[in-house]
Amino acid sequence: MIALFLSNRVRVDLVGLLGLMAAVAAGIVKPDHAFDGFSNPVLPLIGAALVVSAAIGQSGAIEILLRWLNPILKINRLQVGSLVTCVAVLSAFMKNVGALAIFLPAAVQVARRSERSPSEFLMPLAFASLIGGSCTLIGTSPNLLISSVRQNLEGHPFRMFDFMPVGAGIAVVGVIFLSFGWRLIPRRRRRSRNSEPSFRVEDYTSELRVGRNSAYDGRTIGEVEELSGGGITVTAVIRADSGRRVPSRYWRLERDDIVVVEAEPQAIELVARDGNLEIVGSETPPLTVSAATPVADGKSAPEEEEPPSGKDEAPAQSRPAELEVVEAYVAPDSPLIGRSAVDLHLRELYGVNVLAISRRGRRSRSRLRRTEFQLGDVVVFQGYPEQIYDTVGSLGCLPLAERQLKLGRPRKLLLPLSILAVAMVLSGFELVPAAIAFVGAALAIAILRLLGPEEVYSTIEWPILIMIGAMIPVGESVSKTGTADLIAGGLSHLGDILPAYGILGVILAVTMLVTPILHHAPAVLVMGPIGASLAQKLGCHVDPFLIAVALGAGSDFLSPVGHQSNTLVMGPGGYRFGDYWHLGLPMSLLVVFLGVPLILVFWPLH
Repeated sequence: MIALFLSNRVRVDLVGLLGLMAAVAAGIVKPDHAFDGFSNPVLPLIGAALVVSAAIGQSGAIEILLRWLNPILKINRLQVGSLVTCVAVLSAFMKNVGALAIFLPAAVQVARRSERSPSEFLMPLAFASLIGGSCTLIGTSPNLLISSVRQNLEGHPFRMFDFMPVGAGIAVVGVIFLSFGWRLIPRRRRRSRNSEPSFRVEDYTSELRVGRNSAYDGRTIGEVEELSGGGITVTAVIRADSGRRVPSRYWRLERDDIVVVEAEPQAIELVARDGNLEIVGSETPPLTVSAATPVADGKSAPEEEEPPSGKDEAPAQSRPAELEVVEAYVAPDSPLIGRSAVDLHLRELYGVNVLAISRRGRRSRSRLRRTEFQLGDVVVFQGYPEQIYDTVGSLGCLPLAERQLKLGRPRKLLLPLSILAVAMVLSGFELVPAAIAFVGAALAIAILRLLGPEEVYSTIEWPILIMIGAMIPVGESVSKTGTADLIAGGLSHLGDILPAYGILGVILAVTMLVTPILHHAPAVLVMGPIGASLAQKLGCHVDPFLIAVALGAGSDFLSPVGHQSNTLVMGPGGYRFGDYWHLGLPMSLLVVFLGVPLILVFWPLH
C-alpha cells in the first residue's frame, strides 16, 4: 500500500480497497468485518463538513470580509499577514482546504494589484490552513480520524474543542512566523510574477439597473466604485432622458438608471446584491424550449427599444433559485458570431439569458442584449440546469471549467452561518454527536436549497471517504495482529535514553515524516494504534500520543503531496516539489518544539 501511495499511479480509493481485499485474503481482516469501516461515524461527518464548508463559501460572507480588509490589503507589508490570519481562523471552523480555496483567488488578485508574485502568498496561506485546521475537530481530517481511533480504543471520541488549546497556541505563533517567513521562499519563485494560466478570462461587461429600493440610488459613481473595494469599473450610465453617457466620478445615480460595469463575475454579483441592483436580462426564461431549436436564418427581432422603467424585467425576488449559470467560450463555428441575443431570440427560443460578456481588449458601445458576439468572447449564460449545457453546445459554445458563479442568483448570507453556528453549539456542548449535528446541518442546507442537489454531492470527496472506510479495518489490524506492538516495542527502547516527553516528540516527528509518504489519512490510521500501544508500554495516558499523531499528520509542510492544501497551491504558485522545505522545515521545527510542551501542559502523560 505504501508503494502504491508513493507511486501516485493508482487512485487513493482503489489503493485502500486493494489493501482491504489483500488483508481479507491474508486472513488479517475477517470477511464479516471487512466493511465495518464504512459504518464509522467519521465518514458522514467528513462528508457533511464539506457540504457546510461549500455553503459558507458560496454565501458571500468571505467577500464581505475581504471588503472590510481592503484598507489593510492595500499596505504591502500587511498583505500576507492579513490573509494568513483570515485563512487560519476560518480553517478552524470549516474544512481547511475549503477555507484555502475561498481565499486563493483573493490572494492572486491582491498579488496582481500589488505587482507581487502569487508565490509569496499561496504557500503561507496553505500552511496557515493546516495550522488553523488543527484547532477543532472539523478543521482537518486527521483530527476527525484520530477521534475515530480514540473511539475504537477507549469507547468515546474527542470532542469539538479538545484540540483547541494545543492547536490555537501553534496557530498564533505560526501566523506570526508566516507573516514574515514568506521571504524564505526561493527568490526565483518570488521573481516569477506571471504564474497565471496563459488563458485567463478578462473582466466581464454587465448591466445593472438601479431599482426602487436600491442602496445606490443617489450615490455617485465614485462612491459605488469605492464601496466595491475597487473591484468594479463603471464604464457607462444609460438614462432614459439622456441616452448613454460616460460618467465622471461625481455623476449621481438615479432610479431606473442602467449602470454598465466591468469586473469579475464575483464582484458583479457582490455589488448587485449589496446595492439591491437588478442584473439586466436575468428574468426567468421560458422552460418549454428545446435545445435543438434551430437558429433563425438571418432574421432579426424587431428593433424595439427596451423601456427604461424596467417593467419588462422580472424582479430579483421572482427568479427561481434553481437557475444555473455557465461560462462558455464562443468557438469558431458558433452560429452566434456576428449576431446578438436579440437577433437570435435566445431567451424566447433557447430559454437562456445573457448576463455578461468578456471580450479581451475590446469595449463594446452597444447595449449588452444587442452586442454582436465575436469569436473568442466568453459569455455568462443563465438557464435551467436540465437544458443549459445542451443549449450552450447547440449554440457552438464550449463551457469553461465551473467556477461556482452565482451571478443572477440570490445569495443567502445569514442562513449558512446560522446553520454552522447551531451545529457547532450542538456538538461543542455534546448535546448530540458531531456526526449527527453536521449531517443535520448538511440536510438543512439541501432542504433550504442553499446548494442544489448536484452541488451537494459534487462537494463531497468520495474517493477520500472510500479510502478511509477501507483503511479503518486495515489500520485496526495493525493493532490486532501485534504489528503496532512490535513497532512500539522498538520505539520504546528509546525510553532508555529519552524521557517520556522525548518519545512523544519522536512520535510527532515520525508522523510528520511519514505523512508525505502515506497521505495524512493513512498516516493517522497507521500511526494512531502505534502511538497508543507505545503509550501503554510506557505507562502513560493514550490521549497525549493520539493528539501528537493528529498534530503531526495535519502538519505536512515538507511536500505538496501529503495534504490537499499544499497540492492546491502548487500550480497557481508556480512551485516545484523542492520549494516546500525552504519554508516548511522551519514550520515543522516550530510545531515540534512548541507542540510537545503544549501537549504536556494540556494533556499530561500521567
